Amino acid sequence: MAKKNLWHVIKSVAASVLGVQSDANYKSDFEQTSFVPYAIVGVIFVLGLIGILILIVNMVL
Repeated sequence: MAKKNLWHVIKSVAASVLGVQSDANYKSDFEQTSFVPYAIVGVIFVLGLIGILILIVNMVL
């Protein structure tokens, strides 16, 4: 199977985090040869989410 481009990886990670990823996409992601792009994008996504939450809390307080 062909490698997924960066945009597909970002969409897949976002859908997974939000819990709305389809079963077909889930299986397609696990057919990839490497999990590294998904792990890197996932870490960046989580760090961004934490940063946004910190900004919101600081603005409110």
